[in-house]
Amino acid sequence: MILTVTLNAALDVTYRLDRLRPHASNRVHGTATRAGGKGINVARVLHALGHPAVVTGLVGGPTGETVRRDLAAAGIPDELVPITGETRRTVAVYDEHDADTTILLEPGPVVTDAEWARFLSRFDELVPRAEAVVLSGSLPGGVPTDAYAVLIRRARAHRVPAVLDADGAALLAGLAEAPAIAKPNAHELAAASGSTDPRAGAEALCAAGARAVVASLGADGMIACTPQGSWRARPPRAITGNPTGAGDAAVAALTLGLVDDAPWPDRLVQAVALSAAAVAAPLAGDFDPGVQRRLLHEVTAEPLAARQGYAVNP
Repeated sequence: MILTVTLNAALDVTYRLDRLRPHASNRVHGTATRAGGKGINVARVLHALGHPAVVTGLVGGPTGETVRRDLAAAGIPDELVPITGETRRTVAVYDEHDADTTILLEPGPVVTDAEWARFLSRFDELVPRAEAVVLSGSLPGGVPTDAYAVLIRRARAHRVPAVLDADGAALLAGLAEAPAIAKPNAHELAAASGSTDPRAGAEALCAAGARAVVASLGADGMIACTPQGSWRARPPRAITGNPTGAGDAAVAALTLGLVDDAPWPDRLVQAVALSAAAVAAPLAGDFDPGVQRRLLHEVTAEPLAARQGYAVNP
């Protein structure tokens, strides 16, 4: 099984409306509520692909109980650790006219030292059974900045590879512990590396410790820098829809490729196809299988020559 960690879990609320009008009343014609947070989205995609996944992390209060009930209804096993603080909610407002999404993110609870210690004990129990561990998303208050570095180190003690999808200080601290894959988006990559060139930024993160870096660049696809070489891949056309969760779908594909020891160009093609298929689905954690199958035949991974830069389309 693949173990996914969501330290700042959420209850995702999605509103669909014809057009978002700021500073005005907006009539919603569709609402969906489900367990969310980046690691939970990854587990949901893995489950849909038929690969066993277990969710762990921190949840609390009535919102946390709703998260657990939704996971149980979806058939996704959880080993979430209860905390006193209330699990956050996120609100995604999808504007069908502009095919655009506005997201409101609550900060999440404050975790005590005792709660963090209980989570570490749970993680130590679970990680020896995992083929890989996915560490995704923001850190709630009270959790140390080097939390992902600690978890990568503990996973490595059991020879379990880690995939890291984080930003800011949590990403930088985690790089030092040599995650098997780091997957920032373009903004996170630029902030972590100080470079606006994705190729140079990815190489900088590899130099900082990551064994491989895959950067998601929105409609411009993805770039991968690995010990076996560097590649880029992108969908042949823009996919409209809800981009929330697209990066999590990419992480699911990359983690499966890691577990299967697939060639890197194949991993990148799978990640781009699954990410685009997630955009075509209405909710984070879902993907459109038809779009995925079609893109698997249309997307190719092109090698990047040595010292070749890569400019993102404006």
